[in-house]
Amino acid sequence: MENFDWKEKFADQIGTAAEAMKLIKPGFSVFIGTGCAQPQHLVKALVAHSARIYDCHIIHLLTMGTAPYADPQFREQFKMNSFFVADNVRHALDQGIGDYSPIFLSEIPAEFSSGRIPIDIALITVTPPDRSGLCSLGVSVDIVKSAAANARFVVAQVNSMMPRTGGDSFIHVNNIDMLVPCDEPVIEVPVNVPDETLQRIGQNIGRLVEDGSTIECGIGRIPQALADYLRDKKDLGVHTEMFGDWIIDLIECGAITCTKKTINNGKVVASFCMGSKRLYDFIDNNSFFDFRPTEYVNDPFIISRHDKMVAINVGLEIDLSGQVCSDSLGYRFYSGIGGQVDFVRGAARSRGGKAIIAMPSTARNGEVSRIVPHLTEGAGVVTTRGDVHYVVTEFGIAYLHGKSISKRVLALINIAHPKFRNWLIEAAKKQRYIPEDQIQLAWDSVRYPEEFERYDTLKDGMQIFFRPVRPPDEPALSEMLYSLSSSSVHTRYFTHSMTFPHKAVQQLTNIDYHNDMAIVGIVPAPGGDQVVALAQYFLDPQYQMAEVAFIVQDEWQQKGMGQLLMDYLATVARKRGVKKFFAKVLPVNKAMLSVFQNSGYPVNISFDGDAYSIYINLEAEDSRRQQTPGGGI
Repeated sequence: MENFDWKEKFADQIGTAAEAMKLIKPGFSVFIGTGCAQPQHLVKALVAHSARIYDCHIIHLLTMGTAPYADPQFREQFKMNSFFVADNVRHALDQGIGDYSPIFLSEIPAEFSSGRIPIDIALITVTPPDRSGLCSLGVSVDIVKSAAANARFVVAQVNSMMPRTGGDSFIHVNNIDMLVPCDEPVIEVPVNVPDETLQRIGQNIGRLVEDGSTIECGIGRIPQALADYLRDKKDLGVHTEMFGDWIIDLIECGAITCTKKTINNGKVVASFCMGSKRLYDFIDNNSFFDFRPTEYVNDPFIISRHDKMVAINVGLEIDLSGQVCSDSLGYRFYSGIGGQVDFVRGAARSRGGKAIIAMPSTARNGEVSRIVPHLTEGAGVVTTRGDVHYVVTEFGIAYLHGKSISKRVLALINIAHPKFRNWLIEAAKKQRYIPEDQIQLAWDSVRYPEEFERYDTLKDGMQIFFRPVRPPDEPALSEMLYSLSSSSVHTRYFTHSMTFPHKAVQQLTNIDYHNDMAIVGIVPAPGGDQVVALAQYFLDPQYQMAEVAFIVQDEWQQKGMGQLLMDYLATVARKRGVKKFFAKVLPVNKAMLSVFQNSGYPVNISFDGDAYSIYINLEAEDSRRQQTPGGGI
């Protein structure tokens, strides 16, 4: 292409922006190219020649440049309708000038091809044509290709500064009515440094991304924060409607290889990107990137064909039943439906896939909760309560799919900002979502100690996840307790039968993590976390002595679980200043006796004829302290 003079070869198609504007007649529908590929030179010409244009209908998705046609002074010349409300047109909608069409991104091209949304002229940006006449649509293929294919006239600003992207991203000069040469820098979107809240959200999302997953996430603060927690992942793939600068470092560090993708193996597939010049230089003529139209990239069926597809999208607000609003603040349209539902549904149908909605727990500098009893009046539901799967905030992860309303409520409250949790509990009680006796805690002084989360390995090589208990664990813990054999119930509760009602079990899951501590052993299950073990202590602050108790589900006994739990609980207790453990153990519970005797701490045992009283001194570790799991439960 170095010695190829495209202007000479295609001279008969070249014109000026002013000449191109003469194609626009009163009442025409004009499509404007997307994102950072917005044809800025043509947009300026459109407004400059507005005196002869009347009742022109502007159609666009998301444009990152200026949108002067949305200003009040041009309301007689231009009627703006957007599929996504960006910063540059939000003021127009606020003033009732512009309009917004809520629609799934994957379905927009069909509106063009069917004629339900007619396009008279498409104003787009392309790279200079090659010798065969092919121009790349550059950083925005998305709905631009369909708009150009279905427009009566196509006017293309030819910008040599536009990266030439590969894939299904080309348009031939024979399908362009006028080429308007004008070089200008491609619009850049600054890379924002994530704050602490976003970093914690990124960390939580990162826990859900397995090696070999194919991910979807866009631009903005959350994807950038997430990238820091994907660096150690292996063989990630990318199939996403858009991406930003976050992708570069993950490719360069080897986390993204696309070698495990089920389809489009070895390729990053996207429909557009927005970022810095560094990003545009990185993708220019880079065969690793495959840009394709929205009707392919956002097709839920195509998305679902990727094994372990992880879709990460952002919400503005979610109610306690799981309804997600992503496009409006009350009656004010703020963004758009975009591809959220396309990817949520596609990922949900993927083998091993995960559909994630992420958001900070609060808005307006912490003044309001994004998790609410009911959506703000006027707010629209983008992702329905039936579609939502994972919800992530800086306070954790809630899995909602298939869960009852009461379980959803507790899961969402657990990841809400602590200062709003009791307000949400009270609201849920009034709405009859949860029982009237649901425990409320002093959340200003209760903090979930995530530093005590850890993985361990049992004797048989099975990995177990230990963490402090949380309020949403109540159903899983109740299920474990009812699954216990009569002998296990007897050794723990000194009776052969026992019931575990809500009122009792919630006492185990709503704790202050200081005077009371409970550790659960977790294994993955189809319905979410399965609790297979519980270790507790109840502190007497006066003597700094805590009574301890352990329960292990029958099928998980004889695997060294008890020794691991004892070691774990003792470590936590020592950090909390606990000096001694006390326990009552029946003589038949030889496994538990063995755990205490092999704990590595000084043990004092007495027998009253019915049960052993065991005192364990945590202040002094003796020479018998074991570093590997002993016998027992």
